[in-house]
Amino acid sequence: MNLFTVDEEKCKRDGICVAECPMRIIELKDAESTPTPTRDAEELCINCGHCVAVCPHGALSLTTMPIEACPPVKKEWLLDEQQAEHFLRYRRSIRIYKDEPVDRSVIQKLIDTARFAPSGHNAQPVHWLVIYDSREVQELAGLCIDWMRFVIKEQPAFAKMLHMDRVVSRWEQGSDPICRSAPHVIVAHAEEQNRTAPTACTIALTYLELAIPSFGLGGCWAGFLNTAASLWPPMQEALALPEGHSSMGAMMIGIPKFKYHRLPLRNEARVTWR
Repeated sequence: MNLFTVDEEKCKRDGICVAECPMRIIELKDAESTPTPTRDAEELCINCGHCVAVCPHGALSLTTMPIEACPPVKKEWLLDEQQAEHFLRYRRSIRIYKDEPVDRSVIQKLIDTARFAPSGHNAQPVHWLVIYDSREVQELAGLCIDWMRFVIKEQPAFAKMLHMDRVVSRWEQGSDPICRSAPHVIVAHAEEQNRTAPTACTIALTYLELAIPSFGLGGCWAGFLNTAASLWPPMQEALALPEGHSSMGAMMIGIPKFKYHRLPLRNEARVTWR
């Protein structure tokens, strides 16, 4: 089976696919030839699709990625500099939600968007767990509080640094400072031994978070929950991830109760030029 096919009529022999291939497994032998895979191409190809995406003539198709399945870029949808800045600054961490569930199909669409996040060597190691039942979300929040009570007793310095006493106190007063009463939580998990996984999961969750406002939703990183998932056996048991997997990040999600109307300020960037 050939790794890719080239439409000889469309191909201009310009070598763009050769230059862009990150694994350098496409070659153009002469000005009259069309691109061909190197001998070790099938072994080394990471199926990133750069060759399909970069050809301006639509001449190349991967066997695993036919050009017909890859939508063309809509140039009129690309953000300009000001729009990109506004898009990124508009994002807020949402901590107050309406008492309404998000349609499952919307959450699936969000995850389908986030799966296009980059990963090292295009390994795509990210797996997703959606805690959809709000009652289970609250149970997980309660397990996180149990972990905090343990830490307050056994590691008081660490607990003090994270103000865990205040968090537990708020919980005991009937508030939810862990998952903020969000109806759903999304967990990104992967094999513990995969060294690319922590970064890949973080990037994928960031993609997810940036996409959330476009769906009229809000999200916030569930840092306490994810930390407990790394350290607290009862939380790990409750999550019931596949054997050998660990939680690499968690995101609470729901419908925001309030809207934001300004773009707040941040510290100036600390930059060193070399």
